[in-house]
Amino acid sequence: MSYTGPDFEPSQPRRSRLRRPLTVAVAALVPGALLGWGVYAAVGGPDDGGGDAGDAAGAGTSAAPSSDAPGSPGGDAKRPAGSSPAPPSGKPSAPAAGSGALRGKVVVIDPGHNPANFQHPSEINRKVNVGTHWKECDTTGTATNAGWPEAKFTLDVAHRLRDLLEKQGATVKLTQDGDRAYGPCVDERARIGNEAKADAALSIHADGSGTGNRGFHVIMPGPVHDGAADTRPIVAPSAELGKRVAGGFARVTGTAPANYLGDGTGLVTRTDLGGLNLSTVPKVFIECGNMRDATDAALLTSGSWRQKAAQGMSEGIVSFLRG
Repeated sequence: MSYTGPDFEPSQPRRSRLRRPLTVAVAALVPGALLGWGVYAAVGGPDDGGGDAGDAAGAGTSAAPSSDAPGSPGGDAKRPAGSSPAPPSGKPSAPAAGSGALRGKVVVIDPGHNPANFQHPSEINRKVNVGTHWKECDTTGTATNAGWPEAKFTLDVAHRLRDLLEKQGATVKLTQDGDRAYGPCVDERARIGNEAKADAALSIHADGSGTGNRGFHVIMPGPVHDGAADTRPIVAPSAELGKRVAGGFARVTGTAPANYLGDGTGLVTRTDLGGLNLSTVPKVFIECGNMRDATDAALLTSGSWRQKAAQGMSEGIVSFLRG
């Protein structure tokens, strides 16, 4: 950004005898230039990726991530309930599967944890039934070694993913948008997807494993039939959703599958997660990387990388929903 200080006054150029003829010539050229720009804008100029997304999620933290990613205006600013997404300015980026490809589809995005969870220890430690056992309502999540929390990462990526899916015509619902005191609890997160009759649900996370453990993995539900949990109808479609999301994520981000679990496939099956056990719609978790590893953390705190992460997830979901 250029800035002219208050004490700087540009010198005035000496009046030229040619000024009047030049003024007339320039005036004659302006309409033609404007017409040329109109044609250029109509056919589309160079695509700069949709602008510079703000990063409100990281503001004020001890390790504010970069916001160098293309994305929707406002970064991860919350949208008022019931409002429509603002129309994109300039030339919109082409959707991966065509405009309106997801019209009529419902996608639930579950940003893991909550930035304010740490302020409510008694509430988030309350036990809830996840079918196979009782589990804490929620947790604070992990953070980078510099202190940037997982909950802010997940919310930022969720906003980016929401914008991409809505551009393709999907109805998108978030389980939380930083607008709750804590949580929601894991059973409610599943219930939100169920009540929305989601065609696909995705829970976004980042791992807190040991240094040297790198890469992403997607967690899919295993067969559970215990108490309120019955994943049998969703195991197969969730596995397909998981494969599509993992494939899109790896392709767009260039990130390798986790080197510490999943046998190099980036796919893991679990039966202990309430958000999966209690789901009645196809659902998976994605651990986008390890926040405790410096190399992965450098990616997770990069705005441009987070935009790629959202794009990869979006392409996987679109691929799954289109069959």
